[in-house]
Amino acid sequence: MTHDQWGEIRQRLLKTVGQNNYTTWIAPLVPGDVADGIATLHVPTNFFGNYVSQNFSDLILHEIRGEGVDVSRLNFALSQNLVKSANSPAPVTRRTSAVQKPAGSSVLNTAPLDPRFSFDNFVVGKPNELAHAAARRVAEGGPVTFNPLFLYGGVGLGKTHLMHAIAQELKQRKPEMNVLYLSAEQFMYRFVQALRDRKMMDFKEIFRSVDVLMVDDVQFIAGKDSTQEEFFHTFNALVDQHKQIIISADRAPGEIKDLEERVKSRLQCGLVVDLHPTDYELRLGILQSKVEVQRKTYPTLEVDNCVLEFLAHRITSNVRVLEGALTRLFAFASLVGREINMELTQDCLADVLRASERKISVEEIQRKVSDHYNIRLSDMIGPKRLRSYARPRQVAMYLCKQMTSRSLPEIGRRFGGRDHTTVMHGVRRIEELKQSDGQIAEDLELLRRALES
Repeated sequence: MTHDQWGEIRQRLLKTVGQNNYTTWIAPLVPGDVADGIATLHVPTNFFGNYVSQNFSDLILHEIRGEGVDVSRLNFALSQNLVKSANSPAPVTRRTSAVQKPAGSSVLNTAPLDPRFSFDNFVVGKPNELAHAAARRVAEGGPVTFNPLFLYGGVGLGKTHLMHAIAQELKQRKPEMNVLYLSAEQFMYRFVQALRDRKMMDFKEIFRSVDVLMVDDVQFIAGKDSTQEEFFHTFNALVDQHKQIIISADRAPGEIKDLEERVKSRLQCGLVVDLHPTDYELRLGILQSKVEVQRKTYPTLEVDNCVLEFLAHRITSNVRVLEGALTRLFAFASLVGREINMELTQDCLADVLRASERKISVEEIQRKVSDHYNIRLSDMIGPKRLRSYARPRQVAMYLCKQMTSRSLPEIGRRFGGRDHTTVMHGVRRIEELKQSDGQIAEDLELLRRALES
């Protein structure tokens, strides 16, 4: 692919995706080799490459083929030159009697902040309302009663969106504050680089002179002993100075394998908030808000309401898949000149819809069952043997066996570390009861429908 060809491709993409999307996501791409039907595009960060792959890869492929290039898929590769550019911190003046803050922007964008990830664009529902409220409180920039704020949840539930929103809100409200936002992977990279270059004092000065430290996906430092030790000391130093720390992960601190106990203890000492899987109403609200965004790029395209309702029912895995499906629908409809109806939706998203049919998690089943029986999730998976907890626990185990591909030992571990024989007993008991107890049979049917919707 020649330089001139890439220039033509970029011009067409600009017209298709709009100026903002082009500037943020297309302009930084640097074309590489094309070999064996694979076109390589260089990107500054893994986050950047993943986002472009999920949201723009089909469009980019279409435009590359339009230049006569024989390509079947894209490969997004980190470019060291781009990484250095993206990771270059603002200069930090060495300490004298007090810390001097960097001039200029107060946010060191080790990880780029996505302007679309704002509080205004975050759709609030019951599964995420506590996390949203806590994030809003921290973003005000004043003193809070909880430190750190620890946000956790599965892929695509809004953790990174809230992290970006907090950083951008702080930048607007308190431009004098020194806010550092980065991924745990980048924290580790900087730590290793400082060790290699013998610049540990510079590293410590950058990370311990901030007013707010935000670390995304902290589970990635698990098992990295030296990195965990430095993170622990950085954490303590900032807390002692009453500086705010905000952390995200894919699971609760106590559930992160190979994370040191002292680090777990520190992470649990503030407010730990779970972003639950989205419910139907929240998914529909997200789709409706994203349609308004898409209309800015495709003003002539309309979407049947039944399409949004269908997608909200069928795609339950995570919000990224949901948003990606909508982006694909709009792009496909624009390219082929068709309206977005049920027929086009099922044709265009056949692979996504097939995949969504198979993915129901143990955690989702546990939450649905605990909500149905009006008990706390911690009681259902905890050690209590009261009938009011034991029966819902057995129902949840039965549904996990029937609706997921998890093995009995895996299911047992998700229920407070129980043995697989306990799960077998629970499954058999529910199988017996559903034949003789009409209420249990009705409960199972209601729960199955709710989980499959």
